Amino acid sequence: MTTPQSNPADIPPDKPKQLSLGVIFLTLYIDLIGFSIIFPLFPSILDYYLGKEGSSGLLGTILSFLDQISQWLGSGDNFTLVLFGGFLGSLYSLFQFIFAPIWGGLSDRLGRRGILLCTVFGTAISYLIWAVSGSFLLLILARLLGGMMSGNLSVATAAVADVTSKKNRAKGMGLIGAAFGLGFVTGPAIGGYFSGFNLLNAHPELARLGINPFSIPAFIAFGLSVLNLVWIYRRFTESLPPEKRAKPEPFASRSPLKRLGANHPLPVKTTNKVYFIFLLAFSGMEFTLSFLTVDRFSFGPREITWMFIFIGAVLIITQGGIVRRLVPAIGEKKTAFIGLCMTTFGFFILSYAPTIKFLYSGLAIMGMGSGLTTASLTALVSLYSSEETQGKSLGSFRSYGSLARVIGPIAASILFWWFGSHFSYALGALLMIIPATIALRLPSPDK
Repeated sequence: MTTPQSNPADIPPDKPKQLSLGVIFLTLYIDLIGFSIIFPLFPSILDYYLGKEGSSGLLGTILSFLDQISQWLGSGDNFTLVLFGGFLGSLYSLFQFIFAPIWGGLSDRLGRRGILLCTVFGTAISYLIWAVSGSFLLLILARLLGGMMSGNLSVATAAVADVTSKKNRAKGMGLIGAAFGLGFVTGPAIGGYFSGFNLLNAHPELARLGINPFSIPAFIAFGLSVLNLVWIYRRFTESLPPEKRAKPEPFASRSPLKRLGANHPLPVKTTNKVYFIFLLAFSGMEFTLSFLTVDRFSFGPREITWMFIFIGAVLIITQGGIVRRLVPAIGEKKTAFIGLCMTTFGFFILSYAPTIKFLYSGLAIMGMGSGLTTASLTALVSLYSSEETQGKSLGSFRSYGSLARVIGPIAASILFWWFGSHFSYALGALLMIIPATIALRLPSPDK
């Protein structure tokens, strides 16, 4: 008796989609761990390179410029440190702004899998350069390469759109948000813990190879990226078939500024504006939140770490669970509006927050609002776009977010140190009213 052979036609049509979503989730989770490992290290990185290079070279030029800004604003030395961290973060976001739509557009033409392999490989190389950054210049080059190769998110988001129906699009985007939250909890914890292990203490001769006090976190990020590369190669099946791919476009149209004003449908353009203003305020809050807690509640590194773990947990619960239930009930547009309103209210609470209980209440409301907003707006952009332009539209959407992350942290730092936390967070709340108002004009997507 012969054993019947399985027929591809007998495989349930939703099986590959479920597998692909799991693969995409793990791809993003591993990627975001590596990306966020560096977050708690910024102040120590500045101290190290200052001690090593003094005020000479590229580092000296940057710090001299930031000192002039501090003096002009009448701020102290701490403000220079804040601006330096904002500079490193904004540098990465600037190159992400330039290259994310390029990677997204290429994935529309060439498929998602190959572009993901390319960007993850480039990200791994950037971490390897960081691991042997014996000079500040090499660190900057590592950040530039990392920003250039940061197309993973827009490409993976487009892949989610490929394997989900319009009805379930927001659920898929919520899964991406859950990977975000989990990655941003895990990464800083790993970076903070392993920053206490310095290879140079036991082997000072390794300094000749560029090994520095942050090489272990950098090597961990590199190892995670290599693991991610193998995972994608073995498990990520192409989600965009050739017949659904876009046609080549002129090279001139790949300019990031032209892509911001690209010929997207009007609902996509409006959603991009909502996301830009939302993230402009939210990224400023993210960057200055630690300084608010130190200034108002005398938080130390341990309290700050637990605070970010709490925020990550809220994001995981919101985007991994609440979004999946709320969107089918009321739709993406209403969910985005509710999220924006909650974020506005959270800003107002944080601007006042006289006690730690008030602080955590504001963070819970803001974290939930952010989770609802991001997942819903991402789903809306996807739903407003055709199958052939998913990567391009989502790449443009992420570029708006990257541009906001270039401007937001530096602008928020200036406002925070010039006017204080009460004023700057109240201003953030007022700014958040604008995208909430614009979101009301968004049409309901066809499903």
